Parts: sequence; structure tokens; C-alpha cells
Amino acid sequence: MSFDREKLISLAKSVRNNAHAPYSGFLVGVALQDDSGDFYIGCNVENSSFPEGNCAEASAIGAMVAAGGRKIVALVAVGGRTELESCAPCGGCRQRILEFADQHTRVLYVNDAGEFEDVSIGDLLPASFRLTDV
Repeated sequence: MSFDREKLISLAKSVRNNAHAPYSGFLVGVALQDDSGDFYIGCNVENSSFPEGNCAEASAIGAMVAAGGRKIVALVAVGGRTELESCAPCGGCRQRILEFADQHTRVLYVNDAGEFEDVSIGDLLPASFRLTDV
């Protein structure tokens, strides 16, 4: 399925401004599109009781699941303190994404050069673990 790359990037950049990151100062925004064509957003929410905060990916996935979505077609992550910095999903979020992905799911994130990297979940999480086949 195709996805709207520009809209995902715009949504992720916009929701990043709502992140709550008083400890790290690293603001993360995520937008994803599901297989129905719907969009969901999330931002990181830090908490002084580490590690009880929420990653932006987990927030966006939670919004999708709460609305009835089950399959991620594409996900964009953006992050940084002031300007956009390299921002690939963390290991835990890679597993979270995998739970709702298939071999066609695309993950886009800002790389060290400030450009968007476009990879599969298999590229991000090789030899991944699944309890069930998708």
C-alpha cells in the first residue's frame, strides 16, 4: 500500500512541539499511517520516575490501536533538542513497531546528515522475534 510521506513528515514535525521532555530536552514526534489510510500521532512524555515515560512511537501506536487500527503501513519519527537530529526508533520501539508491521512496512527517520532514511522494519530489527506470524 502507498503512503503519504509528506503528510507523515509534517504531522511528526508538528506533534514534536507537544513533547514533554523536561529531563533530556530531546523532543520526539511520530506519525504513522495504517492500512486503512488513517493517520495517528504521538510524542514522547518523560516522567521523573524513570523509566516510566512514553516513547513517541508507543504513543502513536497506542492511538492507532485505541481507534481500531492493527497494521502500520509507514511511520515517521523526528527528534532533536532544538533542530532535528538523528532519530531512529529505540530498540523497544522497534519491537513495538514490529508487532503491527509486515515486510512492506516503511520506517522513516532523520539520519545523522539531517536527511530522511527510509528503511523496512526488517532493516531496523534483523533476526527479530515474533510470537505469532503476521
